[in-house]
Amino acid sequence: MILKKKKHILDLPEVTESDTLPKLLVRNARKFAHDKVALREKEFGLWQSFTWQDYLDHVRHFCLGLLSLGLTEGDKIAIVGDNRPEWVFAELAAQSAGAVPLGIYQDSTPKEVGYIIDHSDAKFVVAEDQEQVDKILELKESIPKVIKVIYTDPKGMRSYQDDMLLDFTEVEALGRDMESRHPGMFKEMVDRTQGEDLALIAYTSGTTGFPKGSMLSHTNMLKMARNLMLVDPKFEEDEFVSFLPLPWIGEQMMGVASALLIGFTVNFPEEPGTVTENRREIAPNVMFSPPMIWENLAASIQVRVMDASWLKRKAFDAALPIGYRMADCKFEKRTPSPWLRLQYLFAYFLVFRALKDRLGFTNLRSASTGGAALGPDTFRFFHGLGVNLKQIYGQTEISGISCIHYDGDINFDSVGKPIPETEIVIAEDGEILSRSPSVFLGYYKNEEATVETLRDGWLHSGDAGHFTEDGHLIVIDRVKDVMNMSDGTMFSPQFIENKLKFSPYIKEAVCIGNNLPYITAIINIDMPIVGKWAEKNRIGYTTYTDLSSKKEVYDFIEAEARKVNRDLTRINEASIIKKFVLLYKELDADDDELTRTKKVRRGFIGERYREVIEAMYTDADDIPIDTTIKYQDGRTARIKTTVIIRRLDDGKEE
Repeated sequence: MILKKKKHILDLPEVTESDTLPKLLVRNARKFAHDKVALREKEFGLWQSFTWQDYLDHVRHFCLGLLSLGLTEGDKIAIVGDNRPEWVFAELAAQSAGAVPLGIYQDSTPKEVGYIIDHSDAKFVVAEDQEQVDKILELKESIPKVIKVIYTDPKGMRSYQDDMLLDFTEVEALGRDMESRHPGMFKEMVDRTQGEDLALIAYTSGTTGFPKGSMLSHTNMLKMARNLMLVDPKFEEDEFVSFLPLPWIGEQMMGVASALLIGFTVNFPEEPGTVTENRREIAPNVMFSPPMIWENLAASIQVRVMDASWLKRKAFDAALPIGYRMADCKFEKRTPSPWLRLQYLFAYFLVFRALKDRLGFTNLRSASTGGAALGPDTFRFFHGLGVNLKQIYGQTEISGISCIHYDGDINFDSVGKPIPETEIVIAEDGEILSRSPSVFLGYYKNEEATVETLRDGWLHSGDAGHFTEDGHLIVIDRVKDVMNMSDGTMFSPQFIENKLKFSPYIKEAVCIGNNLPYITAIINIDMPIVGKWAEKNRIGYTTYTDLSSKKEVYDFIEAEARKVNRDLTRINEASIIKKFVLLYKELDADDDELTRTKKVRRGFIGERYREVIEAMYTDADDIPIDTTIKYQDGRTARIKTTVIIRRLDDGKEE
């Protein structure tokens, strides 16, 4: 492998030199022109490249095209669709004109799309394709402020005659025409942008209700990006694959702000379903993903091992403990013995290297996770494979990050230490408070929530935590989610849920027990993986509901839950799971059970499954279910089944 010379991170310009995202784009186009690729997109089986000059040209023409359509400073532009170059073109174009972009998750329902468009006062909507356009047109009467809907993919749009609709390329053509008449206009607008200008409205996931629009300035985002780079360096030659939704602050943090500041290349997969294949083709140096992605990857590796030949399974089973011992040396800051180093070398070349290659991790140097807590088991697993995974902690309201694990100082129970220019203190009630130049300007059109969250410059996170003696921040859970059983025993449901989800057979888990005598769990099986197990064991099934009700599946998941209880007993014998049920359907964002970032809406689940929960605190062995579920395409189905209540406190060995 040829190692390229890396430009040291401390050579980064101060934010004051190029204090807005559009100014950084202009700087990079001037510096790299057509000599370096800024963006790539896999389309029709081929990687299409955009140089930094191409990037700037598209942004300039789209910006001027919007101006010709009536865009003015301060207007809002909503963007909905998959990760595509046109997304960032639209975002930077809006910012260049002093307008404000905002993202909407591509799998949002029409109701969710309508709420954000109306709440944000969006004047323009950039929608990727026919599916997204149909959502907007369905809402036409309820979003009267929208004057144009601009689509980026013309497939299926030929028969649409609505005057609101325009092709993205038509807007760029309008921009080229305006540029010919006003050649200096774009530069003048970009020069007028300032760091304190509103750069983005990032809507939160809305775990307790409607999402709130966090207002972030250019300075907020660029200070965050620069301070992160100082402790977790990225380089111009780096490759990054952008596959997580761009409305999420984590993707904005890496794919937009950091990419513009550093100048590395951002790659967009062909489809959501081809991410693993496309990531393997690119072999990125940088990856940032929420825990769900890492949990799914860990599960996929374990499933692949289950399907492997006897010899390969034995090799993996022999190599993984060696990887764990090497990882523990890193966590405990111990020097591994020469014998362990030799063992790990064999394990790496025999097993781990091939696994990393299959995942697209061959060149991965900076791997991080954030957005929620990642279970220690998953964390230790990836370090055992040789992936330098770090935990990031932050919120949308602090531009994505306030803490990270520093190299050589990783504690998988913690979220690391504060990045430069960030102060963190623990309030008397245990809440984590943060202060930094990246703290947001407030919530759009929600002064009450702003005052509650931002007090005297301190961001009130809503998370409970504490510091270790060596300065690592431990996040326990959301303050409102830390629970006490009826005897006063405190426990973190998220901690137990993460341990359950380390099993490749468990996709989601929700723990209950607040003001109740013991802890119970609602569990979602992972249907493809459990289905594969069932087929191997000649267990017939038809649907998810049927599979999840099988006695053999219950027995199998019980064994997984008992493993978790053995670990929990070592921490606090009182905080073990006493009963669980396998839910008859998967928890779904379309049913308001999860947010669009896949966070559990505990309050909603507590209400929807009240009868199931109450039954687990009686002597009942099962509970009959007669309900209706709604599919993503709008179809409904009636489910009549019996949910078994399985006990784990029946005297069996834990």
